[in-house]
Amino acid sequence: MPFLVPSCADLLLHWKEASDRHLLKALQHDEEGALDELIARKSRGLMSVVSRMLGEREEARDIVQLTFVRVWEHRLEYRNRWSPNTWIYRIATNLTIDHLRTRQRRERAMIAAGPSLRAVDSDRRSLAELQQREVEEIFLELVGCLSARQRLVFVLRAIEGLDTREVAAIIGCKVSTVRNHLFVARGKLRRELEARFPEYVPGAPEGSMSEGR
Repeated sequence: MPFLVPSCADLLLHWKEASDRHLLKALQHDEEGALDELIARKSRGLMSVVSRMLGEREEARDIVQLTFVRVWEHRLEYRNRWSPNTWIYRIATNLTIDHLRTRQRRERAMIAAGPSLRAVDSDRRSLAELQQREVEEIFLELVGCLSARQRLVFVLRAIEGLDTREVAAIIGCKVSTVRNHLFVARGKLRRELEARFPEYVPGAPEGSMSEGR
């Protein structure tokens, strides 16, 4: 009986029907088709988280692409007892936090090298944001008051709706730490919103916007 080679269509169907855990195990046998399927499944969710963390979609795309490079490079480290989502999101969020820290160091260097140039750039950016006045833009402006971990917890728990225990597993901390980060983040965001965009604060007096400006 001749050896039958599965068609490309059969392989694609096989990967589409496989569980995330099976795909990660297949990666350990160098199955590139499994990686393609993981990219198709996870890219949108990862983009949502990373772009909210960074505030830049192009930078977010780079981080998501790098995430899958790391998934491939570290495929032999995956263990079946781990949640696939937790393992992949942990790689992505660690890369995002590293990128944020690098960006902050670069911004501090810019401040030291040319404060006047930075001031002009900041004015232009603020003007563009105020002209658009979109909720997403306002959020991205406000989260600058949060630390990298506070921002990560807020995005994963409050926006993406991940379970507190899953967030803790992704970040690598206790559940109580996640709750604390979330409590502090909400307080900071509320204060920033009241100070900078009082018209968006629920229950704010009708005249608060005009009186404060």
